[in-house]
This record gives sequence, C-alpha cells and structure tokens, in this order.
Amino acid sequence: MRICVPTETNEGLNAKVHEHFGSAPFFTIYDTEKNEIKTIDNTNAHHSHGMCHPIGVLGTSSIDAVVCQGMGMRAVQKLNEANIKAFRAVAGTVSEIIKRCQNSQLQEITIENACVQHGCH
Repeated sequence: MRICVPTETNEGLNAKVHEHFGSAPFFTIYDTEKNEIKTIDNTNAHHSHGMCHPIGVLGTSSIDAVVCQGMGMRAVQKLNEANIKAFRAVAGTVSEIIKRCQNSQLQEITIENACVQHGCH
C-alpha cells in the first residue's frame, strides 16, 4: 500500500502532518510493502479555498490512500474517483500516522464528513 501524508516539512518519517490536504507544502509518500519513502513538493499549495488540484501534483505517484487532518468535499470526490481512499489523522508524524493506518485506527473521510473541521456541514 502506498500512503500519502500531506506534511509541513520534507523530513520523511519525522515530518509532521499538515492540517489540510490541498495546502500542505509537501506530500510524503510511504510504500508499506517496500518500506520506501519519498517526498514531493506541493507546487499547488497556494490557491483559493476549493480550487486546489493536489492529484495533479501527485501525478504518477500512484497512491492507495491519503491520510490528513482534513480535506474538502471536492478533494474526497476526486480521490474516490481515482480509487484512492482518504483517512482522517490527528496531529503527529508520518511514522505515527503510518502505524495508526496499518492498525486500522483511522476514520475514513467521506463526502458526508469532509471539511468538518471548518464547519462546512
């Protein structure tokens, strides 16, 4: 499984999760089968609310899941259309989030519960 965690820095497993998917400065991708990690700069981090295109930034990184503190409805919809699941994480490092994900301790983000941290629903 390839897990994408939007992060504040490019410190690999020690990077802290960013509050929101589309505006994260980096995307840290961890491959659980190969035990490999890579970081991608989010060239679309500065955008108007609801106008982000993070899937375009991720490009050919073929991921299976995104784990972040929050994301909007449209991002969830676009990820789901690409057969990518989204999960909600509490603050922490990539390493901590990967462990929670592997232990099925994360809530899935759906269109119905997306963006709750901003009071959108």
